[in-house]
Amino acid sequence: MNQLGEQRFFDRWATHNNAIHLRERRNATLITSVTWPTPNGHKLHIALEELGLQYKVIPVNIGAGDQFKREFLKITPNHRIPAIVDPDGPGGKLIPKDPIGRYKCLEWIMFQMGGVAPMFGQWNHFASYAVEKIPYAIERYTNEVKRLHRVLEHRLAESHWLAGDEYSMADIITFSWIRTATETGARFAERGRIDLGDYPAVKRWYDEMAARPAVRRGLAVWAEQQRDQQISDTERENTFGRTQFTAR
Repeated sequence: MNQLGEQRFFDRWATHNNAIHLRERRNATLITSVTWPTPNGHKLHIALEELGLQYKVIPVNIGAGDQFKREFLKITPNHRIPAIVDPDGPGGKLIPKDPIGRYKCLEWIMFQMGGVAPMFGQWNHFASYAVEKIPYAIERYTNEVKRLHRVLEHRLAESHWLAGDEYSMADIITFSWIRTATETGARFAERGRIDLGDYPAVKRWYDEMAARPAVRRGLAVWAEQQRDQQISDTERENTFGRTQFTAR
């Protein structure tokens, strides 16, 4: 699909999905964020706000099965959010430029990708979303989430930010999962929560992150779609059921 065709494609989909436009200016080339307000979705919203970039948001309601629609699969055949379309290509911000800071940033990005996101996700699944509550799985992932908090505690006790002295993408992508781990309410009533009072360095870092204006703006994207209620059967089927494994 050429650039003009791609833009018309997104314009039609954005209109159909009631996309909101943030920070839009006349004649600006907008990044398209195709996402939903989950820990993974918040990473993208916060990063775009921190960068001060022009963007528009198209909602993909994963509980309703929007991620399986033809339009979304054209962007990412993996049917996972978030997805981003950037007409101008990648830049170089939110990753330190000095070699040591850069590789420390990449190291902690890998820690989030291989540890925090999948382990916190499994904790949420088995302790909150699964119909059958399996004690072994709940205990395993609860303990692993606490262990990962201890790893972060050691790092943030010696370093202001995860990559060192400079705020980076490593902080952004980790923050959204820590935030969800601390949540209470009906959604996570059975799971329990992490008390950051047990991890003072993580709490210092978390509070500083949460106070950043760009973080607040990023978390506000589609916040009205977040409902404090237990997962419904439809949401469970679309996010964890057989629908996930249908050949497309």
